[in-house]
Amino acid sequence: MSSTALRSTSLALILFACGIMGSVRADNPPPRANATTPAGQNAGPGERAGQAPSTPSAAEQHRLPPDSSTRQTLDLPGRTLSFIATAGSIRLFDKKGEPDADIVYTSYQLDGTDRGTRPVTFFFNGGPGSSSAWLQLGNAGPWRLPINADEVTPSTFPEVRPNAETWLDFTDLVFIDPVGTGYSRFVGTGDDVRKRLFSVDGDVDALALVVRRWLEQHDRLLSPKYIVGESYGGIRGPKVVHQLQMQQGIGVKGLIMVSPIFDYARTGLLQYIATLPSYVATLREAEGPVKRADLADVEAYARGEFLTDLIKGQADKEATTRLADKVAALTGIDQAVSRRLAGRFDPDAFGREFDRKKGKSIGNYDASVRGLDPFPDLDFYPSGDPSSDTLLAPLTSATVDLLTRKLNWRPDGSYELVNHAVGQAWDYGRGPPESLSELRQILATDPKMKLLVGHGLFDLVTPYFGSQIVLDQLPPFASAPRVKFVVYPGGHMFYSRDGSRHSFRAEAEAMMK
Repeated sequence: MSSTALRSTSLALILFACGIMGSVRADNPPPRANATTPAGQNAGPGERAGQAPSTPSAAEQHRLPPDSSTRQTLDLPGRTLSFIATAGSIRLFDKKGEPDADIVYTSYQLDGTDRGTRPVTFFFNGGPGSSSAWLQLGNAGPWRLPINADEVTPSTFPEVRPNAETWLDFTDLVFIDPVGTGYSRFVGTGDDVRKRLFSVDGDVDALALVVRRWLEQHDRLLSPKYIVGESYGGIRGPKVVHQLQMQQGIGVKGLIMVSPIFDYARTGLLQYIATLPSYVATLREAEGPVKRADLADVEAYARGEFLTDLIKGQADKEATTRLADKVAALTGIDQAVSRRLAGRFDPDAFGREFDRKKGKSIGNYDASVRGLDPFPDLDFYPSGDPSSDTLLAPLTSATVDLLTRKLNWRPDGSYELVNHAVGQAWDYGRGPPESLSELRQILATDPKMKLLVGHGLFDLVTPYFGSQIVLDQLPPFASAPRVKFVVYPGGHMFYSRDGSRHSFRAEAEAMMK
């Protein structure tokens, strides 16, 4: 799930063999006496056993509780799964050995398996500023909360239920919350640590290190490893895999991208080409079920005549009128409005105009979802998204209940499902961030590595056709069957639809066989 940052390179640091990666590391210095320390970790350097601890800092007073591991049994159709569930954290240190942050994870490991051959998959969402609860409770975890925004409201009963489509049948699962999301938090109090971890490269360094440390702590270095990233995870995913390959000594067998964005430079004319098929899918879905194959004519138009008329610009009145009228006919937008906007709709404008006569607005994350327009008298839409806003309360409550009641792990503080402050503070670097460079590198470095990219037809935040365009530019070695691109009915969280979730699970399982 992406935060508001989505609506709107290589790494230069050296990794030393002792575990120092740039300015972030996770290590096991000697323990401090009388300190509450997460299981499998020790306290910071300079604190020897037997020494009286100094007065704890404000951050230390709110340290996360020790890791909690519980045995769980899940009764599902046709099978019963027994597994170890662990909620805990991994502490990161800077190059001076000072604590930076505690990164929270939730893992599920199936009983009775060979850990050397059993796959393990790491999940993170996007934003920046989103926790991994969306992928855990909406898609792949042992328990699931329905998140179909056309039916869910903030007051929906937030109880999770066994997930018949859990991926635990074929891979162990580790869900990671980057710092500032979920219960993950800073320990270091300086501005430098926030600037570092709230940046493209610092975030990647930290996540790659957390993956390595989890593998070490759980004796899973020999396991086949997979990475799953959603939304801004399209930037994180290839970069994390590259970091693991080149700096952390960890090979990854497969990368799975869920509704990803690979390049923030997708602006200007390209944004109109990328979103047009999803606009048309929205209209056609209102009239009946639609699949990607039903949009072949629109994709051909977007690549051809639409692109040609866009390039001619508004100075060419004939081309502009032709384009505007064609777009109006395809999308259902009023012809006068389309002509006024020269056939160039950003998602907010489309969402505002599509059902204006009925006083409805549509979602950016899922344009098939309609909501009441709270400001029908205004010409602009101040805020809100009916396809995501209704999910925040039940998903937050469900996640906290899962961690505290089922997994017996009770941190203090508030759980941050979507932390907008993270996106506002994010350092995207000197230019628009992109991960296509790393994607090419990781696929070229490991010819056996596979890539699976999944999208929803009605996603206006990261439209599927935008990914299709950028993937088409990859070299021949990054083509089918090694690289697979799938599109399903649904929005940004297309897995909220039963059929789409089931089909995507089958694709992931096939990749890991």
